[in-house]
Amino acid sequence: MPGLKGGGEPAAPFDLPRTATAVCDDSGVLTGWSEAAARLLGLRARDVLGRPVAELLAEGENGGALRTALNARHPVPEPTGVLRARHRDGRTLVLGVQATALTADGGRHWHLSAVDMARNPWWSTSHSVVERFLRNAPFGIGVLGPGLRYVWTNAALDAMSGVDCTRRLGRTMAEVLPDLDPGVLQGRLREVLRTGEPVGEFEYRGYVPADPHREHAFSTSCLRLDDTEGRVLGVCYTAVDITERWRTRQRVDLLMESGSRIGTTLDLQRTAEELTEVAVPRMADFAVVDLLEPVLRSEEPAGTPGPDSGGKLRRIAHLSVRPGNADIVTELGTAPYYPVDSPMSRAMHEGRTLRVPGPDSDFSWLGHDPQRSAVQLTYPVRSLLAVPLRARGKVLGLATFCRSDRRDPFEPDDLSMAEDFVSRAAVCLDNARRYTREHRTALALQRSLLPQILSVPPSVEIAHRYVPATAHEGVGGDWFDVIRLSGARVALVVGDVVGHGIHAVAAMGRLRTAVHSLADMDLPPDELLAHLDDLVLRVADEQSGEPEVEGAATAAVGARCLYVVHDPATRLCTVARAGHVPPALLSPEGTVTFPELPAGPPLGVGALPFEAVEFALPEGATLVLYTDGLLRAADTDLDEATARLRTALAGARTDLQDAADDVLAGMGIQARTDDVALLLARPHGLSEEQMATWELRADPAEVARARALAAEVLEQWGLQEMAFTTELIVSELVTNAIRYAGEPIRLRLIRQSVLTCEVTDGTSTSPRLRHARTTDEGGRGLFMIAQLARRWGTRYSAGGKIIWAEQVLPDNGPGL
Repeated sequence: MPGLKGGGEPAAPFDLPRTATAVCDDSGVLTGWSEAAARLLGLRARDVLGRPVAELLAEGENGGALRTALNARHPVPEPTGVLRARHRDGRTLVLGVQATALTADGGRHWHLSAVDMARNPWWSTSHSVVERFLRNAPFGIGVLGPGLRYVWTNAALDAMSGVDCTRRLGRTMAEVLPDLDPGVLQGRLREVLRTGEPVGEFEYRGYVPADPHREHAFSTSCLRLDDTEGRVLGVCYTAVDITERWRTRQRVDLLMESGSRIGTTLDLQRTAEELTEVAVPRMADFAVVDLLEPVLRSEEPAGTPGPDSGGKLRRIAHLSVRPGNADIVTELGTAPYYPVDSPMSRAMHEGRTLRVPGPDSDFSWLGHDPQRSAVQLTYPVRSLLAVPLRARGKVLGLATFCRSDRRDPFEPDDLSMAEDFVSRAAVCLDNARRYTREHRTALALQRSLLPQILSVPPSVEIAHRYVPATAHEGVGGDWFDVIRLSGARVALVVGDVVGHGIHAVAAMGRLRTAVHSLADMDLPPDELLAHLDDLVLRVADEQSGEPEVEGAATAAVGARCLYVVHDPATRLCTVARAGHVPPALLSPEGTVTFPELPAGPPLGVGALPFEAVEFALPEGATLVLYTDGLLRAADTDLDEATARLRTALAGARTDLQDAADDVLAGMGIQARTDDVALLLARPHGLSEEQMATWELRADPAEVARARALAAEVLEQWGLQEMAFTTELIVSELVTNAIRYAGEPIRLRLIRQSVLTCEVTDGTSTSPRLRHARTTDEGGRGLFMIAQLARRWGTRYSAGGKIIWAEQVLPDNGPGL
């Protein structure tokens, strides 16, 4: 039969409904009755033949209207209608009826066809009606048999793809549309054919003959076709061209993604790399970012770049879909060559985006660039966008996007999209430039405020490291110091302030200066921290409400500090801390301990006292002072970081410089969110040959004895040339102790890098330097000491005070 192909596969997707048929004459009397009619109404031929059709209708149904239609002089061709008929069992059926005129010898007859409307709506009984509806549908429809070969398509599908039905019938989708990714859709159709589960709004993309140079997107729904007996006839799919909607969605998604992926750091190069990573491969086959040299130097860019601005650019990022960026000719860090007539140079000079829409556009500028011309032969560029990077009215550089010959050329909508997310990237790049400038300024200020050369006495070995933060928070306010004190003592200091940036650096400089000033007063560690705490509180009160300076004051509040004083004469360490992490102690045997110290409040909190702890430091032991950035760098909790530090110190090399490097390596110092200050100190005690001590009585006669004892020791030390000035200093200090103080009185000389003379007495009365009048008989002692000594001062102890004076040793003196 024409409706069937070999193997029984239907040639059309429509299964004709089974209809009940009968024949009547012009008067409506039944003359023929089919078996289907008998099954429909439950009446056999002998029950109805010879009876009017009207007698079969349900009560109230207008049979006269049917007779009128059949007997009309000019009847409607093939009149149709809906009639209610009685079933033999009393049920009422709603029938769709169609009458077809028949010509016979005995006159005109009518062929009546009827279907049960409850099972077969009227429109489903007509192949022609359904086919006209589907063929004229505004969306594409295709029907494939069980072998996934086309058996029918409508006009919309043919127009959408550019392949008509005659070229599809009997062929697979892969044969008809090889560039439309047929394997994906055929896989879905095969699954629907196997399971019977429909698929809705499945999207796929590819190229069709109707528009072979532009990628299209389609949305497809698939369902299986079964007949009333459950036999699988094939599969049907509908297709809608959603190219414009898909492209719009892709652009919106790309813009949304650019907002979250570009500008995650305040690093110029990383931000430029993020721009290329967003663009490739979703928007372009390769993308490059070039920045002006002043921008790379964190400087403010100049006005509109000139037509030859290409030489002032530097490549900072590029990315291609091809392995190894094979289609990019300019190396990172070098200047790209853009001819004056190229879209890139014009875009920079004119300050607007330029689009090279397709292969028919003007690429003559490539003739001035042999290197790019050679690459163009291997990797042809089909379309190009040159977008200036503009932020706050200034051009920072250029972003260039290219598509190869296998992709659609850039469209006007692509241009506006590129401008949108490039402008976001430009703001992020400018923020990174500004941050880098501020970061460099803060770093330069920080370095200028940190000690450049430590004044380290011979009695202590020092190694120090300062590692600034690398994360986006910026430089912090950590600091360290080694301060020479009187009596060959040394103060070791580490501290850090709250926050990061220029205010933190300024606060650090202020605190470091204050510590130096208080250290010169020879205050004990706990008293020094108390004075420092008062200073922070006072400054915070004075500068509250002043935005220009309040930041530095705020950063100082909550600062932490550790202050250690080592006395080489007694080998004792006195330590106090203001909220700072405790030091580590590395014994000569390699054992690492963390001394138990009162924590103390951070600076600026007030009301809480600071406590000092004193402990002996064995010869050869190493004190390790550090800021909490060292523990945070380990990226673990505090206990694990402390254990890791213990391990790093225990395994460190003996030399302090090597040990400092070992500690940093052991703690994993890489990307840091905080500065790291590390100070390793190995103090040594004074030998007996470096000190001389005498107990004196409160008797004026002791002054001469003290001078003689000092002269004798200076001769033993080979410092005879210093005897005269030293005897004068000893004489004045001992005389003042006898006259104004009291026992116990002690004289001590210390020979180190300087010669120190100390006189201890039993009172805490502070001496005062004054200018004596011409007629005064005394009052010139301390004035004379100030002239003879390099420096002098007073420090207090539990039993009184010590007045000291230092002299510079001669260049050839035996200093230790």
